[in-house]
Amino acid sequence: MEVDGSASTVSRGAQSIPLQSRRQRAFYQFTQQSLPACKPVLTPAWVITTFLLVGAIFIPVGLITLHASQNVVEIVDQYDTECVPEAFKSNKVAYIKDNLISKNCSRYLKVYKHMKAPIYIYYQLDNYYQNHRRYVKSRSDQQLLHGLGYNDTSSCKPEESKNGLPTVPCGLIAWSLFNDTYTFIRGRTELKVNRKNIAWKSDRDHKFGKHVYPFNFQNGTLIGGGKLDPRIPLSDQEDLIVWMRTAALPSFRKLYGRIEEDLDADDVLVVNLTNNYNTYSFGGKKKIVLSTSSWLGGKNDFLGLAYTFVGSTSIFISVVFLLLHMKNPRTL
Repeated sequence: MEVDGSASTVSRGAQSIPLQSRRQRAFYQFTQQSLPACKPVLTPAWVITTFLLVGAIFIPVGLITLHASQNVVEIVDQYDTECVPEAFKSNKVAYIKDNLISKNCSRYLKVYKHMKAPIYIYYQLDNYYQNHRRYVKSRSDQQLLHGLGYNDTSSCKPEESKNGLPTVPCGLIAWSLFNDTYTFIRGRTELKVNRKNIAWKSDRDHKFGKHVYPFNFQNGTLIGGGKLDPRIPLSDQEDLIVWMRTAALPSFRKLYGRIEEDLDADDVLVVNLTNNYNTYSFGGKKKIVLSTSSWLGGKNDFLGLAYTFVGSTSIFISVVFLLLHMKNPRTL
């Protein structure tokens, strides 16, 4: 009975301590760094084992990642120079600006390895600085969402209006829309290119208005790039949506469409393209890219190489530490 009574007394005493006082005591212990803490002792055995464990994990992950990247089949063809007529090789800018000269061009791509559908079609631009501060700012997100109902387009300068009327979509980004086109023929059959759902769903649903239509677009004396169908709302103009998501680096790829049937090894594709986009004025390059994908995405060896390098370095460091410890052991 005495034991039970003393225990209940202690319990009642603990409960009688005010909650605020307990918080103050805990805060005091925290600020004075007197709380219980883990203080590991980095012995040579622990350090060597840790580096070995990191290497044992990172190297297999790196090799698996690298193997997945290597399995991606990719065909890249630069066509900006090859599609210029011989007479204009020395003056490419005059060629691209002359609307009377045909811009049609044919390229031949050989499939060196079986490509499993879906096969993604990208256009790649090099030496194109979409991250330039003035270029990135020249847009109006509110106008893209609300159309002519939003009047403040001062951020779109110098492409906010034409002939005294507002432009939808306004700004340099939309004005410089990429406008080369591609068709693909295998044998005597034209391959169907699916150009739906190439933009992010969040962009289509929340950043571009479903009832906003192009208005007074590319009506000036200086045409920057592609034109838009005024009968189609901006939320369905997926080429524009893809282009408006600006790239961070001067070399970038943007999705053009998908081929949804397999291509066999040694197939030859005829690519009929229109070489409309002016990259010659600033020394840019244009490429067309056909690529499959893996569970990791597109072809990118960097992640696998990085994992393998870190794992190998960890193994090397652990061996060095082991040799040093065996040569000069130290008693703790």
